[in-house]
Amino acid sequence: MNRKLKNAKTFLLAVLCLSLLASNLLYSQKELPKPTQDEIQKMEQAMPNKSTVKPAKPQKLLVFNLCQGFKHSSIPYWDKALEIMGQKTGAFNVVVSSDLNIFKVDTLKQFDAVCFNNTTGLALSPEKTPDLCQSLMDFVKGGKGVVGIHAATDNFNQWPEAQEMMGGKFTGHPWGAGGTWAIKIDEPNHPLTAAFKGKGFKIKDEIYRTEPPLYSRDKQLVLMSLDMSDPATRNVKDFKPTDEDTGISWIKTWDKGRVFYCALGHNNDLTWNPAVLQHILDGIQFALGDYRVDTKPHKKVRSS
Repeated sequence: MNRKLKNAKTFLLAVLCLSLLASNLLYSQKELPKPTQDEIQKMEQAMPNKSTVKPAKPQKLLVFNLCQGFKHSSIPYWDKALEIMGQKTGAFNVVVSSDLNIFKVDTLKQFDAVCFNNTTGLALSPEKTPDLCQSLMDFVKGGKGVVGIHAATDNFNQWPEAQEMMGGKFTGHPWGAGGTWAIKIDEPNHPLTAAFKGKGFKIKDEIYRTEPPLYSRDKQLVLMSLDMSDPATRNVKDFKPTDEDTGISWIKTWDKGRVFYCALGHNNDLTWNPAVLQHILDGIQFALGDYRVDTKPHKKVRSS
């Protein structure tokens, strides 16, 4: 009887897993709704009026949005917001793509930075896609830039060097998209946090865990992180000791290249949040090489 019960439980678990996989596959293939004209107008009104620094030359940003895992509904919103940002500020021109072949050497060389817009589960690995991996890594190490928005750390599971480059890996999000969480500014005097005027803030969005050893203040300059002095932020379900230091945005150098990541961007309305948009613009200009700022890691966690 016990064996029959155990077999039945195993069967039901297998059915549940298959159902979840099928559901995720269907979701990843569905067409996402695009921003309405009213929402586009909000983006345009909230967008910075000019670039923070004048580009040294015309800059070209690849906005890559392929998802081979979960597909975020905010992807078309960020595609549009970044297009508007480039046009309105003159900081860069945008090309949007979901084709992995764009990472081939001859195609990738036209760009100055790559923005991973909520990409998930990208099937890039040195074993299966060696040419694409080598091309992208050489691109960054040779002096170009990488920008990550929200789910950009949910990739490269078969490519440890790329995960190390990004400085984090998705392992969960106890801070859900429906909650409001407190953010503290770890580097209030840094140029890339100027949009927040040195003051922490609260925001409604989904926040990813940032667990060591990939996430480390020894390896990257953490600009903002969750403020654990806020009870709602700290007292989430399944809180872990490593959650005490949960990064929100950071920068780093990668050989001769530059990396900027911002965990915000799950919820659509952040694409018309003025301070967030200014922070993203400043981070992109850093990644492009126009905004030269300090990237030296500060190991000490700043108190709230």
